[in-house]
Amino acid sequence: MNESGSRLRAILKERNLTPKAFADLMKVEPQHVNNWFHRGVPAQRAFDIADALLVNPRWLLVGMPDDPEEEARTASNPSTMLEQLHPWDDSTPLDEDEVEVPLYKEVEISGGQGRTAVLPVEGRKLRFSYATLRAAGVDPSSAFCAPLNGNSMEPLIMDGATIGVDRGTTNIVDGEIYALEHDGMLRAKYVYRLPGGGLRLKSFNSAEHPDETYTHEEVQANGIVILGWVFWWSTLRRRSKPGLIRSQ
Repeated sequence: MNESGSRLRAILKERNLTPKAFADLMKVEPQHVNNWFHRGVPAQRAFDIADALLVNPRWLLVGMPDDPEEEARTASNPSTMLEQLHPWDDSTPLDEDEVEVPLYKEVEISGGQGRTAVLPVEGRKLRFSYATLRAAGVDPSSAFCAPLNGNSMEPLIMDGATIGVDRGTTNIVDGEIYALEHDGMLRAKYVYRLPGGGLRLKSFNSAEHPDETYTHEEVQANGIVILGWVFWWSTLRRRSKPGLIRSQ
């Protein structure tokens, strides 16, 4: 088996992604993924595959990062991060190539009788490098992060993971993942346009969460708002408690 194919198989196993699920994600036939396992990752698809899995494309192809000095630091677990992690807290100065991105979440509206809205959390931010955002084509001033609850996008986006959202990209491209505010609830879905201004929302975990279709009038009535394109997500895995009912 080609070494890049072995690395691809290993990262899919680490992310709990089946070859069929990954083929669906990449919009290819499962046989293509099987070919990549045995013949190696094709150079022309390396960046697309690396972007989908949030790994370094150079590592995927040749087994080492762009900077040879990074090899020793990433050898123990090279597939988990695009860049080295450093400990920091609120008092740690920003590096020259860093930017702070606000954190949003569902917040209960005062006097709203249990109703929520997706709002910024005062004082809470996550840090990204400018290089990471530039690679995704995201203006730092348009980015925010938010924790996502529920298993509707598993195993692609795990329950409890944090997503990065580009508010500057709200025009729908069919089949891309977008963050939505749905009557005050934060959701992430594959979004497709329907005639007349309607929307189809698709979950990765389609076995438990069937497609949802809304006419233009239903989109308005249900308060469905496209918050932005999901350009990043963490791979946090959270253990479920027995008997816990999770929201979607």
